[in-house]
Amino acid sequence: MAFPKIFRSGSCAEVLKRFLTAGGGVHTWSLRRTLLAVLLGLTLALWVGSAAIVYVEARRESQELFDQSLTETGHLLLSLVEKDVREHGLAGTIDLPLRGQRNPHQYLLFKVRDAQQRVLYRNDAASDIALSRSAPDGLSWTTIAGQRWRLFSLWDPQRSLQLLVAEPTSHRDDISRGFFYRIALFGLLLVALATVAIWWSIHRVFRVLQACAEEVSARTPDELADVRLAGAPAELHPLLQEINRLFGRVRHSRDNEQRFTADAAHELRTPLAAIKTNLQVLQRARSADEREEFIAALGASVERATRLVNQLLALAQLDPQALEMRLAPGDLAHLLAQQAAPWQALAAPYGLALSVHMAPAPCALHADGLHMLLRNLVENALRYTPAPGAVEISCGVEAGRSYLRVADTGPGIAEEWHARVFERFVRLVQVESATQLPGSGLGLSIVRRIAERHGADIVLGTGLQGRGLAVTVVFPAA
Repeated sequence: MAFPKIFRSGSCAEVLKRFLTAGGGVHTWSLRRTLLAVLLGLTLALWVGSAAIVYVEARRESQELFDQSLTETGHLLLSLVEKDVREHGLAGTIDLPLRGQRNPHQYLLFKVRDAQQRVLYRNDAASDIALSRSAPDGLSWTTIAGQRWRLFSLWDPQRSLQLLVAEPTSHRDDISRGFFYRIALFGLLLVALATVAIWWSIHRVFRVLQACAEEVSARTPDELADVRLAGAPAELHPLLQEINRLFGRVRHSRDNEQRFTADAAHELRTPLAAIKTNLQVLQRARSADEREEFIAALGASVERATRLVNQLLALAQLDPQALEMRLAPGDLAHLLAQQAAPWQALAAPYGLALSVHMAPAPCALHADGLHMLLRNLVENALRYTPAPGAVEISCGVEAGRSYLRVADTGPGIAEEWHARVFERFVRLVQVESATQLPGSGLGLSIVRRIAERHGADIVLGTGLQGRGLAVTVVFPAA
């Protein structure tokens, strides 16, 4: 028997520490950094998208407000000019100075022309700037001195007066630029706050993971108690529960290993002690007959020890953690036909009659495993059945399920021992005398383990002629 392969390279705590921290030689990545990058990236993307939408909408709204103001200013100027022309008339161009403006070219420019395109009114900044005479009515764009201007053209109802009002885009750009800077500054502040909040949240969550890893890494190989679930988030519970289940399986495997080792040492002590005693007595043998007697006893002890070791090795190979037994479609009758002759020859020295009854019995099987199962059942039947007696091996199908049966006329097993007879190192008890029978107590343990690998059930019943033991292995329906 051996522990799972994953636990052979180090202690359980080291393995789980590598599992929780993704250590070792495997390429690793940081979940903490990934979450921080993803959340910050999403936050920044959402903010940039929102800021862009707000900025575009705000700029559009400001353009509309500027255009509306420019249009209202044009209508007001034209109405004033119309009134002044009607009341006083105009003989020449009137220049209107813009007081209080450091750079009049960066303010509103306007001109009023009559139908003959004579300039009647203008502000002083527009005196040396040509405003397009062919400008379309309403709002349009124009370029003055390499700079973009917003132009508004308006005629009076009689189309005798034309008003041209131009406004530089620098005012609008300054306002938009200031708004952009305020949004950017506010966004940077939000990103900084979001970074701190996200980092704190992730750190708080991963502190629980780190605590679990530290709890596991601090353990020794003998500390296999369950990892605490208290304080862990619900999303972490499945992982911790699987770790606890793994600990449980390791505890069970370790207990079996320790019990198996102790039982094996105890069982091996008897044949080894007999071998040692026989050697000591053999050394003091006084005649050839005594020497032959002690040599025979020594051989029997060696044979018993060899059989015990072979059965121990068979159990180790059938350990649940070993390689999975691969089953293939087959027929129990074909399996019995291959072994019938050797078993009959084996039964002859015991003075027993061995018979084989075969009927088609298809099932999924592992040939080597069933050979071992049959060998243990047949050897037990031969060893414990007194001569003259009979042993019968049969197979067939009952109630839609294939079966394999070994029955004998031996002493049988007391019914109260049926529940324990498949445990390791449990000796059989004779029904009539209630005495313990010889053997290692491993044969039926091997049979049960092989049957479990086949998904089969084992039924103990009465043997031949109303006495003895019948062991029936019932396989799943094909």
